[in-house]
Amino acid sequence: MPVEIHVGPPVITINQGTSFMITDLKGEVSLETDQGIYARDTRFLSFYAAYLDGIPWSLLTSSVTRYYAASFYLTNDEVATEHGTIAAGTLGLAIHRAVIDGIHEDIDITNYDVQPVRFSFEVVLRSDFADLFEVRTRRFVRRGHVVTNWDAKSSTWTTRYRHQDFERGLRYRVDGPLRPHYANGRITWDVVIEPGETWHACGLYELEYDGEVHTPDPACQDRLPQAEPDRALRRWIARTPTIVASDPDLEQLYRQSVEDLNALSLEQPSEGEGAWLPLAGVPWFVTVFGRDTLITSLQTMPIHTGMAYGTLRVLADYQATERDDWRDAEPGKIMHEIRYGELAHFKRIPHTPYYGTADATPLYLIVLHEAWKWTGDELLLRRHLATAERCLEWIDAWGDLDGDGFQEHQTRSGQGYENVGWKDGIDSVVYPDGRPVEQPKALCELQGYVFDAWMRMAEAFEALGESHRASELRERARRLQAAFDERFWCEEIGSYAFALDRMKERVPTVVSNAGHALWSGIATPEHAERVVQRMMQPDMLSGWGVRTLASSHRAFNPFAYQRGAVWPHDNGILALGFRRYGFADEAAEVARQVLDAARSFVSYRVPELWAGVQRPPHVFPVQYTSANVPQAWAAGSTFHLLQAMLGLRADAPGGRLLIAPQLPTWLADIELRGVRVGGAVVDIRCWRDEGGQRWDATLSGGVIDVVEEAWGPW
Repeated sequence: MPVEIHVGPPVITINQGTSFMITDLKGEVSLETDQGIYARDTRFLSFYAAYLDGIPWSLLTSSVTRYYAASFYLTNDEVATEHGTIAAGTLGLAIHRAVIDGIHEDIDITNYDVQPVRFSFEVVLRSDFADLFEVRTRRFVRRGHVVTNWDAKSSTWTTRYRHQDFERGLRYRVDGPLRPHYANGRITWDVVIEPGETWHACGLYELEYDGEVHTPDPACQDRLPQAEPDRALRRWIARTPTIVASDPDLEQLYRQSVEDLNALSLEQPSEGEGAWLPLAGVPWFVTVFGRDTLITSLQTMPIHTGMAYGTLRVLADYQATERDDWRDAEPGKIMHEIRYGELAHFKRIPHTPYYGTADATPLYLIVLHEAWKWTGDELLLRRHLATAERCLEWIDAWGDLDGDGFQEHQTRSGQGYENVGWKDGIDSVVYPDGRPVEQPKALCELQGYVFDAWMRMAEAFEALGESHRASELRERARRLQAAFDERFWCEEIGSYAFALDRMKERVPTVVSNAGHALWSGIATPEHAERVVQRMMQPDMLSGWGVRTLASSHRAFNPFAYQRGAVWPHDNGILALGFRRYGFADEAAEVARQVLDAARSFVSYRVPELWAGVQRPPHVFPVQYTSANVPQAWAAGSTFHLLQAMLGLRADAPGGRLLIAPQLPTWLADIELRGVRVGGAVVDIRCWRDEGGQRWDATLSGGVIDVVEEAWGPW
């Protein structure tokens, strides 16, 4: 029989809201790692270890039990104590943790010996209050001061950090029948346990930041099912379609992706019932990102339009109003990233917020239109119309640096990013010989995003009675499409150029970005076919999905962030683009490869990316060790892949839901129950039989026409 393999990093991550904890598999936080307790871009706990008379415990097993909770089971090696020897395996240590505002920790030690045992149980904690950027780069600078004290009366260990007006604090309060003592950085209990009995204590981590103390739920593990995160998850799932599929792995992936997105989302009650705001990913991106948040909102449109409501409002609030070179801001630009740690507080980094992204602004327009198409909510269009107008102005005034009609980017900030498309790694945009392409540069996908944004906003303006404005945008889009095809097509590689460089010369590097031209609809049909053929060649198709960069390229590295690795969100966009131009089999193959990879990851949690190592003869994908897990747009890729196979699109303003299923041989039957379009709720079933592709739709609420219609370019 084949061996079942689960791939995943050797850490346990739990999160809720903007707080999270990363430990090793024993539940401990090791020095000189990125493990710890984090909130608002600060590491509150940088070391944690538990001992039995100074001896470490041995791991039995551990796992995440909910996205915000984990359990760890350990036992003892043989230990010689003052009161006698404790045989190996005599004691069982169970640690249960839950992130609920603060963190609640249950500690249970059971004596499985026939005699009483007596020993010292010790917990060691340290805090460095490092900025998340410092942890990530491993470059630490001492600035403020840390003060630690122990309150014996309340059994509370407190450590505080202060640097001028920046303050953070952590309190570890112990609850239990036995009062501990503290010395030399160790909290110690003198424990006596009778045979078959269990000793219990609670540790409550209280996080203090921004003038507030975030206290954990005092409930122990047996009461966690009543916790607020569970109630929030139920509210989330109540508005999310359920799935029934002939492939059980697809069902598992769908359900885990739904839960991961909930784990990374904040409810936005000010935007109405069911509005949420997705954060990007744990551990490095637990914040609002322009590009990531917008793409996640697009991915989730068929299953939860509430993402778009929260995203559009928050990003509108942060839309730039003036030029600020330090932050790469220009009037009308949508932000890239906002941070709240010490470095941002003292403006040592420009993330307050930082606007170094060239694609978030057109993507905002795309999300606004797509949300309108799924909800039919004209008030949503009108509410964000002023923001959209400023986005359109930015595209003209700032996105096109030299007036040639293409979108270029050039950073002005001293800490600005070299690359500000989705491949934003410093070494991600390269010539065929491996040299980096210097700024300014015009990325191929940016042209497609602007084309798509113009076409979509033309449709929106038409609906709002501004037909002249609509005609103007369509004409501009058509001119851009013609210019793009002429200047970006590279016959020698059978694909669109990665970019135009500063001299307006093509960069003929084979990359997945070219597939985004199909997703946006800017590609011509004849060139779209060539791009699909190129993406499906062995040097691009890894067996676990399409690589970011062809393995035949001189700079290819399967372990490099964006020069050869496989990104699931990228593959979801490619699959939609393939399907848009009629390449259903190729879209399904991409979906199959990503699903095959997802099967191997622990709990079907799709990571941010994985290595672009060729599948044969390997039987499992190779992890990228620094990948964010969970990651919002990685989880969201599941829904893009489903949408591609079902040919699912919405036209709520026109009273229609469009469908054109092309199920592959590996997926005989699938049903989505509770798809929301406008005010209607629809159950959709698609299946294959000897007669071909079949589908059926049943209304369970509201009115909508479900129509079979193939998708095509604009």
